[in-house]
Amino acid sequence: MRRFGEWLGKQVVKHKWLIVIASVILMVPSMYGYIHTNINYDILVYLPKDIETMKGQKILEEDFKMGSFAICSLEHMASKDIRTLEQKIKEIEGVHQVISPIDFVGTTIPLEILPDDISSSFQKGDSQLMLVTFEDSTTAIDAIREMREIADDSVKIGGMSASTLDTSIVADQEIITYIAVAVCLVLLILIIALDSYLVPLLLLGNIGIAILYNMGTNLMFNEISYITKAIAAVLQLGVTTDFSIFLYHKYQYAKTIKGTKEEAMVQAVGDTLVSVCGSALTTVAGFLALCMMQLTLGNDIGIVMAKGVVIGVCSTVVLFPAMLLVSDRWIEKTKHAAWLPSFHHVRDFIIRYHQAILVIAVLCAIPAVYGNNHIEQYYNLTKDLPQDLQSSIANKELKEKFDIVSAQIILIDRSVKNNQVNEMMEKIEALDGVELVLSPTALSNLAIPKEMISDELKSMFENDQYEMIFINSKYETATSELNHQLEQIETIVRQYDEHAILAGEGPCMKDMVSIADEDFQSVNIASIGIIFLIMMLVLKSLSLPVLLVIGIELAIMVNMSFAFYLGDVLPFVASIVIGTIQLGATIDYAILMTTKYLEQRSLGYDKKEAMKQAMDQSMHSIFVSGASFFAATFGVGMISKLNMIASLCTLMARGAVISMIVVISLVPSLLLTFDTLIYKTSLGLKKKKGSN
Repeated sequence: MRRFGEWLGKQVVKHKWLIVIASVILMVPSMYGYIHTNINYDILVYLPKDIETMKGQKILEEDFKMGSFAICSLEHMASKDIRTLEQKIKEIEGVHQVISPIDFVGTTIPLEILPDDISSSFQKGDSQLMLVTFEDSTTAIDAIREMREIADDSVKIGGMSASTLDTSIVADQEIITYIAVAVCLVLLILIIALDSYLVPLLLLGNIGIAILYNMGTNLMFNEISYITKAIAAVLQLGVTTDFSIFLYHKYQYAKTIKGTKEEAMVQAVGDTLVSVCGSALTTVAGFLALCMMQLTLGNDIGIVMAKGVVIGVCSTVVLFPAMLLVSDRWIEKTKHAAWLPSFHHVRDFIIRYHQAILVIAVLCAIPAVYGNNHIEQYYNLTKDLPQDLQSSIANKELKEKFDIVSAQIILIDRSVKNNQVNEMMEKIEALDGVELVLSPTALSNLAIPKEMISDELKSMFENDQYEMIFINSKYETATSELNHQLEQIETIVRQYDEHAILAGEGPCMKDMVSIADEDFQSVNIASIGIIFLIMMLVLKSLSLPVLLVIGIELAIMVNMSFAFYLGDVLPFVASIVIGTIQLGATIDYAILMTTKYLEQRSLGYDKKEAMKQAMDQSMHSIFVSGASFFAATFGVGMISKLNMIASLCTLMARGAVISMIVVISLVPSLLLTFDTLIYKTSLGLKKKKGSN
């Protein structure tokens, strides 16, 4: 690896201007890829395709052309105006059907002619309901945007697709702010930590280009999630900053012992490549562990971030050295004294009281484990949207006026006899929380003549194979009340058609809950296992991976337990991915401290002197890296209106600080306490006689 690194360094020195110019040119296709990568805002599409609810969604989309739907509240509108609005909405691309009460009675007959069970469900005072179905969830977003343009304030559009549209609007508005805040805060940290005013700008420019390359190459996936888009840039900034800092420090040191800056850079590239490959590999492995999730959002985040780390390493050893070389003259002119304080007092305290620190860590583990195991989570991601959004206002009105909170759909075989369907629906209607059960059979039972039911309305509810039964519940999605209700409905339905399918947002979110619980366990096990194996190969030790993973896992549990003790309720995605992100992003701090300690022990120093030297060589880098990771994510956590993004970034920011403290205090304590065990279980370590 070192030989390759030195060869690469020579090529960088030789072609520095070509590298800089080519890198700038490559920003153009990267920007094209970034702009043209589709963004998905619907979390439900990441459910496994082979589960029953997703099969039901596929039937709704392909057979009924109901990939999604919106429920509109119409206020103070005459029947003729409603009919005009219907016609306008039907002309929008992606809209399949539009149904309102006038489709039962026309524009001249009052709605009150309908049975009370129906009329009261569709009309409350001066407000009426309208149901709009869309061919698929993708076209629904654009269709709702057009609906808002043609409708006035008397029309409020609710439902999950409307919430998804507002999520996209908020996310798109905030993404530039995320990056700007992260860059400003990281820049402040780097100016304080480094000895030049220009180098932080070059460093961030290098990482910015790497981020653009990463986001641009996402075009190969066609689309990524809005969560990935929102956090990828700041996460890549926080994770890869220390690579560039390491190269700069190596370059500055090599300049003091080499004859020319070119020779110094060759050595710096070689040293950097050898040093960062191990830590980068563990970081990549941590992100790829997310691919173990059944919820394919893990693939989305994991692959994009793993790719970002690889691109970050490449830019660190190719583009950044070229930028430093061509700017060397101005770097020297903008030098200033480093403003970071000495860590000597902290170092001496930790070494002196390392056993007490270990005892404190064990005691802290008890509340940390308890808090980590009792975190409250929520699964209904539309609830965390700002309440002043159009969809939030509409959904609130639908709930207050019509008791419409969550809609479920049963697909039952047409061969089931009408009397059996009626019996089944009566049982469902009797369940607590069920507000409305609607189907063609139900309409016939309520004495609505078949002649009054339009062909359009009939086609909406039935085809040659299935009859659709629409259920409105007063319980919110992803709650224990609705999940219990869905279990009761499923039990009833299976008595009449064992192949019936329960679909809709509620059943999908119910599956999301159970799958998320499984993903949490599998991702944690996978990330720990993969990183353990990589560290075992890199460090050539059986005990060191155990000790280091214990340290970082404690940091993760402390981080998560804060949410419990602060009374925070986390989005379920955060609980699944944050442990893997924190483990993968901060384990390299522990590896750096450990390798420096082993190097000094192999040189013959006793363990306390070796630790003193190791901490002197690594604490500065760990502090700057941790502070940069904190800065990149903290600001986003504070300003984001999307609670999903805010929660993830707050957890990452807090995790960076906790991991930094653990590595600086607990890892040295573990190394000093288990020094003998480490030597007995590690290969290639040399210790001079009497060096204990």
